[in-house]
Amino acid sequence: MATGDQQHRPHLFPQGTCSVEGYTAKPIGGGAKPTVPAKDRQQHAGALRAQLAQVATAQQQRVAEQAEAGVQSAIGIQVEFESEQGVAMAAASLARDHRGIELMNVRHQGAQILATVFVPQGKLSHFENLITEYVDGKTSKNGTPLDHQALVDAISALRVATFDSLWTDDVAALPDTADQAIWWEAWLPLGGHAERTLADFRKVTGMAGLRVSDRVLHFPERMVAQVHGTKHQFLQSPLVLNMIAELRRAKTTAEFFANLPLGEQADWQDDLLQRLVPEPTGNAYVTLLDTGVNHGHPLLAPFVADEDRHAIEPAWGPDDANGHGSELAGLALLGDLTAALAENAPLVVPHRLESVKVLRGPGDNEGESFGAITAEAVARVEITDVERRRVFAMAVSSTDGRDRGRPSSWSAEVDRLACDYEGQGATRRLFVLSAGNTNDSAAWAAYPHSLSTSSIHDPGQAWNALTVGAYSEMTTISADAPAYQPIACAGGLSPYTTTSATWQQGWPYKPDIVMEGGNAAIEASGFTSSMDSLSLLTTGHEPHERLFALSWATSASTGLAAGMCARIAASYPSFWPETVRGLMVHSARWTPPMLDTYTPGGQRNQATMRQLLRHCGYGVPSLKRALYSASNSLTMIVQDLIQPYHKVDGWQRGGCTRAVSYGFAMSRWNRCR
Repeated sequence: MATGDQQHRPHLFPQGTCSVEGYTAKPIGGGAKPTVPAKDRQQHAGALRAQLAQVATAQQQRVAEQAEAGVQSAIGIQVEFESEQGVAMAAASLARDHRGIELMNVRHQGAQILATVFVPQGKLSHFENLITEYVDGKTSKNGTPLDHQALVDAISALRVATFDSLWTDDVAALPDTADQAIWWEAWLPLGGHAERTLADFRKVTGMAGLRVSDRVLHFPERMVAQVHGTKHQFLQSPLVLNMIAELRRAKTTAEFFANLPLGEQADWQDDLLQRLVPEPTGNAYVTLLDTGVNHGHPLLAPFVADEDRHAIEPAWGPDDANGHGSELAGLALLGDLTAALAENAPLVVPHRLESVKVLRGPGDNEGESFGAITAEAVARVEITDVERRRVFAMAVSSTDGRDRGRPSSWSAEVDRLACDYEGQGATRRLFVLSAGNTNDSAAWAAYPHSLSTSSIHDPGQAWNALTVGAYSEMTTISADAPAYQPIACAGGLSPYTTTSATWQQGWPYKPDIVMEGGNAAIEASGFTSSMDSLSLLTTGHEPHERLFALSWATSASTGLAAGMCARIAASYPSFWPETVRGLMVHSARWTPPMLDTYTPGGQRNQATMRQLLRHCGYGVPSLKRALYSASNSLTMIVQDLIQPYHKVDGWQRGGCTRAVSYGFAMSRWNRCR
């Protein structure tokens, strides 16, 4: 067995390994196109024409209202197309971008497909012509059908779009009554002129008595604005609805831990301070986007400079009155203090920490886009020092998992920032996100089955981020609670965690990894409770009253994961953000309880492995495996650009001069001795 330095060897990191290879893509034969049941063309066309005539009448009225309001954007009307039951309608075929006919959204309602399409003034004739060609059975000169049969026969009905046509969120997210004022998330098409579209939207919402937030997210094809008001106000304003591609309920932030128990005695801290070794290396920082940090805590002061504390709203100040941010700061820098205080060894910390206060507590930032807030927080720290190698840590999430893997404005903004879409990859970023928590004690009692229904919270579904769930090795029950038992066995998923088990197959496997997040306890009657002995120990935000605090769930896991990422970045200053993320996943392993639960009897097939990934990600990462190769386990890392193919004479070939994506590859060889 390899021992000593044989277990702590640097990874293999070859340079200049890429080469350009020519490639010609081979034509791929597709399968048979899905058939659509044929209808009586005359009868079906007559019904669709009658419905189209009603839309045309409504469009005339809508355009007149727009002219009266002085609106210059979205001149036209939105039309909803409904498919036949169980028939796959090609929704994308309804759009004609060169004519300004744009697909707004596609929804699935049982076995039906519902597509909402914006049709500019004067362009309804496109659909009239389409129906005419369908009735006439139009063909090309060589007899190829050009009658749009599959598309038209798949359409059951068409109508003027309504509020329901734009609602793409969970039905349960709608307010209880039409007069209940809430914050909504309006996804707006750019309309060829984003500034004018936004100005017109502010105008018509103001006329309807709706309030639009100042911060607006911008994506390549959509803008996202937060709007405050009632459903009734939307229903009474066709001009507002006509400018919206999708409407969802705005997210609220998760509740934070409060009323934590008193910390340990001051002599524990003093002993640790004597063993604390700050060794900043590689300009590595954890950038915490949370409730602020109180750097006056003696254990945080060596790592957090006053000028490295920021706030989204300057009037808030950078201090942490909530406690959540200071708790995560301690975990990201020092890990779980329970082990650190019990040991006598030096604690070397190779990274530092900076903080952006993005909220003070529940209810803050009401009506603001959390995606825009995240982007602003990133900009605030990067403008102060562009050379720092940052690990952005965010344990702030929505209060529910209703997105079920579907991208949101928040997760899309995280993805955009991670890959640096606007800068074409010049400043790529590593985001470490919490998966979100299961806080329902009744769900804990149903463990482990409840894990399959507790969905990861927004923005944890972001493709380009490292999403962190929770597992636990903690099983010690407090002496004053002998009737309780730990809910999770050592090495099992924490009852606090969330998963992607309910997501459709096309969405990412999340979480990516799991880390210690504490455990909960249960008694024979089924009553469940959190417990001090099943929690992590970290720094408190009021050191003059208590030096230590308890932390648990995926927030604690996120703090630990961010600290591990920063240690990797400090050890390997040349690593890209995605390489650090990849090493975290590469070093992860499933525990025996995870394998026993999701691959029962050792059965590893597609179904069981999918369940394993949906619940546990790739397992628990190891800092040792991430940092070092051993004589019997080597890791080779290649960082290079992925060269895309381009078309030459109608064929896909390699060797184009401009790379548009990037990545890394890793392989591991194990050699038994």
